[in-house]
Amino acid sequence: MNKLKNDLFLRACRKEKTERTPIWIMRQAGRYLPEYRAVRAKADFLTMCKTPELAAEVTLQPIDIIKTDAAIIFSDILVIPEAMGMHLEMHEGRGPVFPSPIRTKQDADNLKILDPTVDLKYVLDAVSLTKKELDNRVPLIGFSGSPWTLLTYMVEGSGSKNFANVKKMIYNNPELAHSILDKIADAAADYLSAKIEAGANAVQIFDTWGGILSQSDFLEFSLSYIEKIISKIKRTDEPVIVFAKGVHHNLDKLKSCGADVLGLDWTMDIGEMRKQVGDKVALQGNMDPTVLYSSPDSIRNKVKDVLASYGEGTGHIFNLGHGILPDVPPENAKALVEAVKEESIKYHK
Repeated sequence: MNKLKNDLFLRACRKEKTERTPIWIMRQAGRYLPEYRAVRAKADFLTMCKTPELAAEVTLQPIDIIKTDAAIIFSDILVIPEAMGMHLEMHEGRGPVFPSPIRTKQDADNLKILDPTVDLKYVLDAVSLTKKELDNRVPLIGFSGSPWTLLTYMVEGSGSKNFANVKKMIYNNPELAHSILDKIADAAADYLSAKIEAGANAVQIFDTWGGILSQSDFLEFSLSYIEKIISKIKRTDEPVIVFAKGVHHNLDKLKSCGADVLGLDWTMDIGEMRKQVGDKVALQGNMDPTVLYSSPDSIRNKVKDVLASYGEGTGHIFNLGHGILPDVPPENAKALVEAVKEESIKYHK
């Protein structure tokens, strides 16, 4: 395999020495970039996901424009349930919708066993093509939703405020919930393994809705399946990142789940988290995404705060504490990346 020209991100994931703190941004290939909107004007979101040339084009945009230290393949977490046989629609303003959500054992039995090399070949083709076009400039990250987060969409049928249907399932029919979670975990592990095989240098598991569960329910219905995925991923030395949004508790168990990196949302103090997890894992995060609405000077000051909180040494990947918002000015994203690159050097002497 050819050597990467910039491997800072991978070194930080492995807690190896780095000259500065690397940065990438969740949802960095997205609507805040006019170049992305130009591509999106020609194709709907799912068509972009399913057309490797378009997915590669928008994956590369933030590398060319805002100069992040890693690329993340343009896709969506809901390609897994769709590939398992659920009909997925993307509605402008409302987001993803499954018109026939899973509510019964019969619905669950209709889910098919996933073969990523067939059912999600378009994603793997996008990974291979993007790797080729990146030409070893920076690493490429593949990703999946966590089983719990995917289950919430599959059962609710769309985004939700109180997650009543999926909560009813875990409390009234936990066996059914566990059987579906198990199927999703197998699918996600195979999918992430296939992405690594196709050329991904690292993978991230997004547990966007882990924070809606109580502490004990999080262990039972989310973390146990994240652990299952990580134990089954076929990899050599590709790091695994787990981002469980809103999960302030169970850090001891999270740090022992098999992940190399824990992603933190912006409500946590990264310095405190570093003390709690010790040297077990690297940390990714965690500036509030809305800081990017402010001025470049203000952005730089917030960058300094996060870097100072983490302190000296390696094992920090700078990121936002959630995805970049669609109405952020691109020049502010550039200001963020520049500030991290310049201000972090002194922590790596």
